[in-house]
Amino acid sequence: MTQHDPSDGLPTPRRYAAILAILLSIAMTVLDGTMLGVALPGIARDLGVSPARATSLLNAYQLTVVTTLLPLASLGETLGFRRVFLTGFGIFGLASLGASQAPDFEALLACRVMQGLGSSAVMSLTGGLIRYTYPASQLGRAIGFNAMVVAVSSASAPSLAAAILALAPWHWLFLVNVPVALVGLAIGIRALPDPRGSGRRFDLPGTVLNILAFGLFFLGLNLLLTATATALPLMAAGLGAGFWLVRRQRTQPAPLLPLDLLRIREVAFAVGASVCGFAAWYASYLALPFLLQAAGRSQVETGLLMTPWPLAIAIAAPLAGHLSDRVPSALICAAGMGLMATGLALLAVLPAAGETLLLGSVVALCGTGFGAFQTPNNRTMLSAPPKSRSGGAGGMQATARLLGTTLGTTTLALAFQIAGPGGPRLALGAGVGFALAAAGLSLSRRRRR
Repeated sequence: MTQHDPSDGLPTPRRYAAILAILLSIAMTVLDGTMLGVALPGIARDLGVSPARATSLLNAYQLTVVTTLLPLASLGETLGFRRVFLTGFGIFGLASLGASQAPDFEALLACRVMQGLGSSAVMSLTGGLIRYTYPASQLGRAIGFNAMVVAVSSASAPSLAAAILALAPWHWLFLVNVPVALVGLAIGIRALPDPRGSGRRFDLPGTVLNILAFGLFFLGLNLLLTATATALPLMAAGLGAGFWLVRRQRTQPAPLLPLDLLRIREVAFAVGASVCGFAAWYASYLALPFLLQAAGRSQVETGLLMTPWPLAIAIAAPLAGHLSDRVPSALICAAGMGLMATGLALLAVLPAAGETLLLGSVVALCGTGFGAFQTPNNRTMLSAPPKSRSGGAGGMQATARLLGTTLGTTTLALAFQIAGPGGPRLALGAGVGFALAAAGLSLSRRRRR
């Protein structure tokens, strides 16, 4: 009988229980954010607020996540991954319970901020926990399996939300999180890996600067097109805070802002590729409904035509992850972004009212390319840094994803402002450019895995 190496993942069957706890946390946070979008009109009506104000339930959550990802990743390295991850899981569950009982909009908004804090702890430490859960030889397939869960959760969320809302009020969209959180906590306490924290002092001044830098910049970015005079000073203040944050972090051996990891060439190019890849995905995927419905397609047709994208990701991501454990990941990433760029270029020139089967096939091609890129690129960001910096690597990975999705959203808004009705096709063209940039950055590290 072969003895298990404790430094190379968890032994079975504990590994499977830990995987279940991680996957429950991923599915819960993805489903919650996606399902809420379906319920926003009903929430606005019930609580007597405008639709514009109701969207702050999404924005407050997103802003909380983006400003706390790196500090919570650093806190996980200091106190231990499992402790901070499970605390975040518990906060998310409690905030979900509070949201389900919220008497007014202000209380619901406060609960959404707390949900964002809990979700940030989960998102920032998932990558590190995966690295300590799976053997190194299976890291690619592990990341691919997680990407599949994200894709399936995203694809099923609108239908699941519609089913819940058909039977119960919107409060139940939050309440269903509570039993999932309880089960995940019960499993996680017993099964998740518990690497010892470094015990170093937590960088509170750096955390404040990080929150100011990301918070002010992204708040300004969200206001850029609607309140430019307010947005520009906010963005400038965010950049100023970021400058001081970088200066403060440059001399620290394990900085909150992972500058030490970005000095690793392979990691730096993978981070850049991630930002570009997610920008290509978000700008294009958000543009598709506008393009299809402007051509006279119904909401049902639009939904059906967009479904092949996440389903293709769910198929391609684990296959690419399995392959990345055996062949150079840079080549898989470049090929995936090449496929995506090809699909987006076809969508930009094909008639949106044309053959449904052809359009659906091209949408699936885009999803296949993105799934083939995402998993091996994430594998690089998580596996190249030292294992002791897995928390910082996971926080950096999640931050790159959020930077990319925000860039994609802004790109679509700018495309509408520049081209009017032609905005969706312009956004698809920008998506092609982002995808090709991600392919180029991936090829730049082709000499290493």
